[in-house]
Amino acid sequence: MESPQKTKTGLNLPAGMNQTSLRLETFSSSFRGISTLSSPSKSTCSDRFIPCRSSSRLHAFDLQDKEPATPVKEGGNEAYSRLLKSELFGSDFVSNSLSPAGGGGGQGSASSPMSPCTSNMLRFKTDRSNSSPCSPFSPSILGNDNGLSSDSSPPPKPPRKVPKTPHKVLDAPSLQDDFYLNVVDWSSQNVLAVGLGTCVYLWSASNSKVTKLCDLGPNDSVCSLQWTREGSYISVGTSHGQVQVWDGTQCKRVRTMGGHQTRTGVLAWNSRILSSGSRDRNILQHDIRVQSDYVSKLVGHKSEVCGLKWSHDDRELASGGNDNQLLVWNNHSQQPILKLTEHTAAVKAITWSPHQSSLLASGGGTADRCIRFWNTTNGHQLNSIDTGSQVCNLAWSKNVNEIVSTHGYSQNQIMLWKYPSMAKVATLTGHSMRVLYLATSPDGQTIVTGAGDETLRFWNVFPSVKMQTPVRDTGLWSLGRTQIR
Repeated sequence: MESPQKTKTGLNLPAGMNQTSLRLETFSSSFRGISTLSSPSKSTCSDRFIPCRSSSRLHAFDLQDKEPATPVKEGGNEAYSRLLKSELFGSDFVSNSLSPAGGGGGQGSASSPMSPCTSNMLRFKTDRSNSSPCSPFSPSILGNDNGLSSDSSPPPKPPRKVPKTPHKVLDAPSLQDDFYLNVVDWSSQNVLAVGLGTCVYLWSASNSKVTKLCDLGPNDSVCSLQWTREGSYISVGTSHGQVQVWDGTQCKRVRTMGGHQTRTGVLAWNSRILSSGSRDRNILQHDIRVQSDYVSKLVGHKSEVCGLKWSHDDRELASGGNDNQLLVWNNHSQQPILKLTEHTAAVKAITWSPHQSSLLASGGGTADRCIRFWNTTNGHQLNSIDTGSQVCNLAWSKNVNEIVSTHGYSQNQIMLWKYPSMAKVATLTGHSMRVLYLATSPDGQTIVTGAGDETLRFWNVFPSVKMQTPVRDTGLWSLGRTQIR
């Protein structure tokens, strides 16, 4: 009876198994496999994107590892596949795929060295606040663990380089070491005037030519110098209290004015008025268009006047004295509109900001050592910086918002500051005595400093208006030491 069955089916069946049972088992197994993979009615498989990352579990898409149909050959890529899925899909996927429920037995867990520290996908930055990265591939593919945050801010601007040495040195014999004098000034026509003893010398920065302007004689001496803003006339204050006005181009005296009882140590021009301060504690206002020696007298200081500066709009005059006072006058009143008494030493260093109206800076002597900033509209002190040394001079750059200060005891240095932060840009040294004199070139890039060591030193400290970089040395300004007379 079995022979016809074998002939019909062509199969050798063991005893107890017939063709019908074989077909039913095969069909049933195939149907179960197909329904698990593709039947929408018996699984949650879907082709829609699920926006909630925290609830996304890729094992619902039936992507977890399964028992291979055939043993993996030696050198296969099973480990690489698990690592790739770990980096792309998160630790939850790896845990589910390797857990007993996922069909992987006990071969993997959430603490596997190949699993990352977060289950979120497509994040800009991996959260490492609670643990260090576990995967050797966990840093950003950009090579920066901080993601894109460092690319959003530009790199810091390098600080401007200021030459530490003077590019020119002039010998200035008989340059006096007196804190209360002001005998160096640089004109808008690029001529430097220096008072040496009884004489005034003019040094042309364009051709280095030296001209002797005047000699006051053996019984007098030069105590102060100041060019007009146009640079053609220069005023000279003497130890006898006179104020002389000279034509700088023709070396000819134009006017001599009296009024002070003793030496005239400081001068300041505005557009039409020349102010002079003296040891007699008075400030005289001179107008060379009228015949009288002076048109008004300002009385307020109780000791020698050693600092004077007109504001850039000619509306206010700031004066400093050996009485530690800083006074501010307007061009109409005979009494100071402000009395600023915070300094504890003589106030010689005064400068007005060319960038902001009513902003005034002043510096105190040895017992004070501070640079103070004032709003002259209301008299408020805006800031105070202890420099550590006697402040001899201040000059505000017209090209950039920076200030240069020169100092005496005890370091004899020159300092460059940014305003308003008052961060130090540079500290320059070279003078062996107090840096008592300071003037700025007409282009605003170079300063000249003078000291009791009888030298004048030229420094490139400020950038130009257009280039914003220090000017380069030329053959004319090459490093060298010459004599001004």
